[in-house]
Amino acid sequence: MALKIRSHFSNDIGIDLGTANTLVYLKDRGIVLREPSVVALDSTTRKVRAVGSDAKRMLGRTPGSITAIRPMKDGVIADFDVTEAMLRYFIKKVNSNSFRVSPRVVIAIPSGITEVEKRAVKDSAMHAGARDVITIPEPMAAAIGVGLPIDEPAANMIVDIGGGTTEIAIISLSGIVFSKSIRVAGDEVDAAIVNYMKRAYNLLIGERTAEELKLRLGSAYPLEEEITMEVKGRDFVAGLPKTIHITSQEIREALSDTMAAIVDAVRSALERCPPELSADLVDRGFVMAGGGALIRGVERLLSEKTGLPVTIADDPLSAVANGTGAVLNDLNWVLQHS
Repeated sequence: MALKIRSHFSNDIGIDLGTANTLVYLKDRGIVLREPSVVALDSTTRKVRAVGSDAKRMLGRTPGSITAIRPMKDGVIADFDVTEAMLRYFIKKVNSNSFRVSPRVVIAIPSGITEVEKRAVKDSAMHAGARDVITIPEPMAAAIGVGLPIDEPAANMIVDIGGGTTEIAIISLSGIVFSKSIRVAGDEVDAAIVNYMKRAYNLLIGERTAEELKLRLGSAYPLEEEITMEVKGRDFVAGLPKTIHITSQEIREALSDTMAAIVDAVRSALERCPPELSADLVDRGFVMAGGGALIRGVERLLSEKTGLPVTIADDPLSAVANGTGAVLNDLNWVLQHS
């Protein structure tokens, strides 16, 4: 009876703790929070001033007394205390009823992280108010979230390009046959754009502008009609504000090395795939998830380079969070496959 009362008052949650964004899935309600993984701190006291969207608006625009930082880097915790504060804020925001007991939390983690990094994620969530923490590999969560039939004795392949990592996994019979995690993803794309603008135009731009360029002009494959955009920044030589016009073709050139690294990782995973499963992939191909799947033409590029059919998930940004939600609804699955 006590267990029934406990579960009634507890709101179990699934968390996609991403380098760029954090998504929270509330059991029986779906995704209830989607905020940037950014925290604004008082530089002197280290007190949290803002979290999520409010903090992101401060990136690159804060006075000396406030620092806006991203506590996650390359899919892992770079600042433990700040990640804990961020998680506490998000958990409290979705679990605001003070009568509820602490939630059980399912968190998706990159497949390539170390045991120490995994422990840091668990500890951070526990300190932030979780009753119990269950971790699930990110590519497995993404595969479940996009609806792949992972329990079948056949190959299911997922390529999840997030903010900090690109996760590639081949799954069969509810287990990961082979996985590869590289720390080349959305953040590397932004950095490549910043470097290109500095190299080609002596123009210094911030990460928010780089992200806007990626979203509006970014492409991995030639577009039928190239587009242009006005970019404002600071002249590296003169030190004065400057405006230029940039084309989607130039941004594609800026992204070429990053895209090549992702293509190499996908090909490498395919080379390690057992022959029987490779045969399945000839027809099935693979599914793409994560924010990187939204870069125009990325599926055409990968299909051309691998010779396989490539599909983009219906809601690539929510795939991992939806996967954690599905696991919440069937925690026996975790016990069987942990």
